[in-house]
Amino acid sequence: MDWMAIWLTLRLAACATVILCLLGLPVAHWLATSTWRWRFLIEATVALPLVLPPTVLGFYLLLAMGPHSPLGQYYAALTGHLLPFSFQGLLIASVLYSFPFAVQPFAAAFASVDHDLVHVSWSLGVSRLSTFFRVVLPLSRVGLLTGVVLSFAHTVGEFGVVLMVGGNIPGVTRTVSIAIYDEVQALNYAAASETALFLLVFSFGVLALTYGMQRRVWGDGARTLPQATRWQEGAVDAPQ
Repeated sequence: MDWMAIWLTLRLAACATVILCLLGLPVAHWLATSTWRWRFLIEATVALPLVLPPTVLGFYLLLAMGPHSPLGQYYAALTGHLLPFSFQGLLIASVLYSFPFAVQPFAAAFASVDHDLVHVSWSLGVSRLSTFFRVVLPLSRVGLLTGVVLSFAHTVGEFGVVLMVGGNIPGVTRTVSIAIYDEVQALNYAAASETALFLLVFSFGVLALTYGMQRRVWGDGARTLPQATRWQEGAVDAPQ
């Protein structure tokens, strides 16, 4: 089993997930609350990696990060290295490729928040930023958790973009999916089976944990719903 590839993949997925949260949360909140007429163009741009072939996305990323592009030249002048076939270039590609897997669940979670609660918070003098962290985020935790897990799992299993942008450099860009592909190409099915089984068990464990947490969150909400309903009907005293 290629533990170096496994460690690299987990590190890549963790870094990509953190960046996706930092970039995806404000974009998702804007998509969920904006009334701009042409918002659908931004939504289509965000969702483009879902339907775009990975080789096409990888090709354009190579052009955008290559030594003849402004980004590639700036990065080379700053660090002395090229972005393609590096961990940094692989990270940029992973973030772009997994972007819709984070933004769409985030946006759906934000859109499901009762706007009356947000308006009440504003009317009490709470700032928009404080309202976002104290009201919107807690009420959106299920959708946010889904987006985080989907982003992480999608980055772990990606293949086409990784191969196009990162190549196959052990310890630098060789991820688990590339390692499995190499073992199959070499007819080393035993090693490929071990790595694939590890990835299968890991992916199932992550998803099972996520759905279990979601079930617990929804279960807590379901238990508090009857009391809230009775309070609205006047059957119980309102909380002080």
